[in-house]
Amino acid sequence: MTDSRRTFMQKAAKGMTVAALANQVIAQTKPAGARGVPTRKLGRTGVDVSIICLGGWHIGSVKQDAEAIRIMHAAIDEGLTFFDNAWDYHNGHSEEVMGKALKQDNKRKQVFLMTKNCERDYAGSMKDLDESLRRLQTDHLDLWQFHEMVYDNDPDWIFEKGAVKAALEARKAGKVRFIGFTGHKDPRIHLKALAKQFDWDTAQMPINVCDASYQSFQKEVVPVCLKKNVGVIGMKGLAGGAVQGTLIESAGLTADECYRYCLSLPVSTQVVGITTLEQLMADVKLARDFKPMSKTEMDALRTKVKDVSGDGRLERFKSTKDYDGPHHRKQHGFAV
Repeated sequence: MTDSRRTFMQKAAKGMTVAALANQVIAQTKPAGARGVPTRKLGRTGVDVSIICLGGWHIGSVKQDAEAIRIMHAAIDEGLTFFDNAWDYHNGHSEEVMGKALKQDNKRKQVFLMTKNCERDYAGSMKDLDESLRRLQTDHLDLWQFHEMVYDNDPDWIFEKGAVKAALEARKAGKVRFIGFTGHKDPRIHLKALAKQFDWDTAQMPINVCDASYQSFQKEVVPVCLKKNVGVIGMKGLAGGAVQGTLIESAGLTADECYRYCLSLPVSTQVVGITTLEQLMADVKLARDFKPMSKTEMDALRTKVKDVSGDGRLERFKSTKDYDGPHHRKQHGFAV
């Protein structure tokens, strides 16, 4: 996107209500056609991305590399072309197996590739980037995000210690197209990062039906992203697995309902965990069949889960340190 186009879009966004901006994101969904997956604009990047994104942690957990590669190739063939990853998923294995998949038959050109930077300083970030590019067997990333902004001083550290400087240099050098950040802990931390004098391209956050009742990213962070034209990437659509277990049993929800709820919010894409071809095809079907929920339907789902989701018991990645990555615990002096 050109600077003039970006400036125009930013000015236009400032003149719209949050509701209008949210409706615009969903209204811009492009249908899948005979094959493929529907797409949405990724914030200010202007890039169309598939509304579901293949999760890097899960694909790295597939026992056989050949099977993981087969799943990724099938995903590309079906139109799921936004691939998520991170430096610390399975100690680099997720990036390595994804790199093998994308190297074959020039698949890299068919994918919007994102991975994440675990470091907060300049030198560490540059090293992180070079190692990720090597493992992914590519000369550039479409999106590089600062991973796990889960401690209150993380937004300060990436600026003060030089990580953002490294990202800007990487973008200037053509190694990175777009820059964003992720986090699963507290909307306050996301809001602190968004308040910095920096034009973030994306922000990744928990988006699920439970989130509406506890430390809610969809209520507190998404509106700010919309106003700033920052692409919203949803994750933990099944509340980190809790929805699939406790909520489906106690509230009678289905996984399809949960993901349909997520996609009815103004997210550009929702990360989904895929470890089998059957899961892939189920998620692709869900995306192709997607029709936005009405406000009444969404309110009904939120009401169903309100009593068991309002205290954080089903989103322990928010309410405990149990889900904080070991690398980031060490950075902040916490026991692993």
